[in-house]
Amino acid sequence: MRLRHKVILLAVVPLVVAVGLIIMAQRHQEAVLAARQQALVKTAYMEAARSELRHFTALALSTISPLYNTGRDDDDIKQQAMRQLALLDYGADGYFFLYNDEGVNLMHPRQPELVGRNLSGLRDANGEQPILMMMQKAASGGGFVEYSWHKPSAQAPAQKLAYVTPLERWHWWIGTGLYVDDMDKVLLQLDTELAASVNNTMSWIAGITVLALVVIFSGGLWVSMHELRLADVKLTLLARQIVRSQEEERAYLSRELHDGTSQTLVSVKLLTESVLERMPQDGGPVRAALGRAVERLKDALAEVRGMSHRLRPVMLDTLGLSAAMSQLADEMWGQSTTRFRMRVSGVPRDLPDEVKTVLFRVTQEALTNIEKHAHASEVELQLVFSEEALRMVVQDNGRGFDTDFVLHHPSQGIGLRNMRERLASIDGQLQVTSRAGDTRITAVVPVDAIERFEQL
Repeated sequence: MRLRHKVILLAVVPLVVAVGLIIMAQRHQEAVLAARQQALVKTAYMEAARSELRHFTALALSTISPLYNTGRDDDDIKQQAMRQLALLDYGADGYFFLYNDEGVNLMHPRQPELVGRNLSGLRDANGEQPILMMMQKAASGGGFVEYSWHKPSAQAPAQKLAYVTPLERWHWWIGTGLYVDDMDKVLLQLDTELAASVNNTMSWIAGITVLALVVIFSGGLWVSMHELRLADVKLTLLARQIVRSQEEERAYLSRELHDGTSQTLVSVKLLTESVLERMPQDGGPVRAALGRAVERLKDALAEVRGMSHRLRPVMLDTLGLSAAMSQLADEMWGQSTTRFRMRVSGVPRDLPDEVKTVLFRVTQEALTNIEKHAHASEVELQLVFSEEALRMVVQDNGRGFDTDFVLHHPSQGIGLRNMRERLASIDGQLQVTSRAGDTRITAVVPVDAIERFEQL
């Protein structure tokens, strides 16, 4: 695994673990908070319900107290009291009920079918005996009882909190209650709101996590791209240095051949010719051998001068790129049937040595390939100067080649790869198109690249 990937992994794994722990802690705190909230709400709700039931009961007692305080115990006064209690209600599910000490229902505004029945043995949905529990609570002075009872508005059993108080002289006990299933609805709503809030928090955490991961991966990608660009820059600089070193070595060898080896050969040739001039004409085999030696020296001298010129053409430094290219083509096809044309368009400009050298070498490689492989009868070289770029096009009418095969085959296209690498060293590009009768090799060097080399 690469170091960059390890760094990203070391950044991502702790982040994911931390986010996972945060989510677990958040869920735990949610459960704890929900339990505490439910307990607090239930306690507050039940306290409010108890206070309200005491108030309602006191109101009912104050309503019938004028009748109860008369001291009468006859049925007429009791019927008046029951009628007044029956008229008291506070909503569809808020009413008063009345029982005697034996558990017989004396009044029930919402369930009149229960009146006159002894309900002391009645059991609710939970198996409890609510009437018996309220009888016992009233016998002890009154209080609160929880049980399940029919809820009028829902037409179904629901949990209820009742408050009962005795009317001892009449052997009655009066009660009223609140259905506490509404509290369950409130708790459910609170749970829903809490869950929504927690989910919203989780969404924020997830969003921040995703954003952090995006930032990490984007940072890693940026670092990778930055390193890649740096590597490209280093490769370009290395290619430039290699090309520069090659050209410096070529120039050095060219000078050595011209100033050293060539001059030595000239001296030997002159000495040999001097000896020949002093020898009699009938010098015999010795004179003939010296004559052959002079001819060989002439050939060697011409070859050394040609090598020196090919290594570093003098015209490239003195007369410029166009003249050097023309001379190169003339050396190749001056004595052949291949026709060579050169065209220069636009406004020519002085070029930096690096640019001139690269374009000359690319031309040299292209013309050499044409001479070896193309079997062309016409070759054209164009130099196009424009405000955007310098464009050099080498075109021939040879047999062409398969560009994809040559460019991608490991043992083919070495010359094309060399041209591309040389152009890359000056921020140029190579374009190759080929078919039978029309092969074009185009070198493009942007003007801004030329200007950068002018400033070096």
